[in-house]
Amino acid sequence: MELGLYQKQTTKLVMTTELRQAITILQFSTFELIDFLQEEALENPLLELHEKSVHEDAHGHSYSTGQTISQPDKEENDSPVDYYHQHEHNLQAYLRSQLHELSLSEKEEAIVEYLIYNLDEAGYLTLSLQETATLLNVSESDVQQAFKRFTQFEPLGIGARTLQECLLWQLESLEERSSLTEAIVTDDLELLAERKWVELAEKYAVSLAEIQASADLIQQLNPKPGSAYSDETTKYLFPDVTVEKSDGTYQVIVNDYMLPAVRMNRQYEYLLSQTDQDEAQHYMQEKYNKVLWIIRSIEQRRMTLQRLTEAIVKKQMAFIEKGLRHLKPLTLKEIADDIDMHESTVSRAVRQKVIQTPKGLFNYKDLFTSRIESQDGEGTSSTVVKHSLEKIIETEDKRKPLSDQKISELLKAQKGITISRRTIAKYRDELRIPSSSNRKRFQ
Repeated sequence: MELGLYQKQTTKLVMTTELRQAITILQFSTFELIDFLQEEALENPLLELHEKSVHEDAHGHSYSTGQTISQPDKEENDSPVDYYHQHEHNLQAYLRSQLHELSLSEKEEAIVEYLIYNLDEAGYLTLSLQETATLLNVSESDVQQAFKRFTQFEPLGIGARTLQECLLWQLESLEERSSLTEAIVTDDLELLAERKWVELAEKYAVSLAEIQASADLIQQLNPKPGSAYSDETTKYLFPDVTVEKSDGTYQVIVNDYMLPAVRMNRQYEYLLSQTDQDEAQHYMQEKYNKVLWIIRSIEQRRMTLQRLTEAIVKKQMAFIEKGLRHLKPLTLKEIADDIDMHESTVSRAVRQKVIQTPKGLFNYKDLFTSRIESQDGEGTSSTVVKHSLEKIIETEDKRKPLSDQKISELLKAQKGITISRRTIAKYRDELRIPSSSNRKRFQ
């Protein structure tokens, strides 16, 4: 062992800030990229965003011309769907509209309105009637009377204090209700949820078919009547890429027309060449480089999506033309090799992206499926197997549901697909299909 100075040449990848940011932009969906650009425009004086005016050419394809973004007029740009959601699907607003239609005394109206604003998102009352009386400084009988009127509001079950109370109120409006169903809701919801039907049949001295009928009726009820009126903003799926057929061939169109055009602010760019102060010069140069990087990264994202989607279309032509049942096994590595990219780059590019095909709207990740062996030697995709699994269970005799082993045997006999019982159980869990014992019906 000795000390000395030696030269050693090595090669390693340095993850620069620019590279990390380019990878980040590649991962963004269209809406995420719009949000990112708007945030950057607030911080970078050299970055200027322009709205695109969308037109169509003779073939129906979209193209854009840049217009400077101005502050939108709220009434002109609000979506009618958003307006409906905000005004009709607000639980408190909906209940107050019913309140104003009733002929109540001033005191009753004030109590009911107080109850309305003390509901949780599911529509349950969050405080007791005694607490309400104390807080409003009124008698408990007054609150009881107002509460009785409140329980008649739509949707049925609103204002309940427990799950049992919520379901019982809804049962009262049904002609097919029975004392058995009401008793199960009142005392044995837990046994029903655990599907201990034999135990319930013995307890109430009835047949399994009667328990089954009560269970079916209870499943029709809404345990969270206020959830349909949630204030959460509606989320819309927007395809990042569209595949459409034109003149007999399929074309891949990256839907970047919603993105604002990114440009350099010429006024600040001029100041960049005029300033002599080191600190100001450094700041302006940094912001200038950031804009150039954003423009390059957006174009790189577009080209990557274009190339990988074209490769996917070639591999999945049967799916594009015939639908999900014809989806072939496909891995990220296959596409990466085809377009000469790293597998991790393809993985990032398809993250949270949506593709519009002639057969519907799909997440990109749904087009990549593992290979399952089949008798023809070509193999089939896990998505096709799941679809076949659903079809088999849909058509089974519910009084004698098929076991996972029997489904495995049927897939081999009918489809030539070799798959283990454990894999069937795994796919069934992913599809949220109960086990055979929990699918069993008695009538």
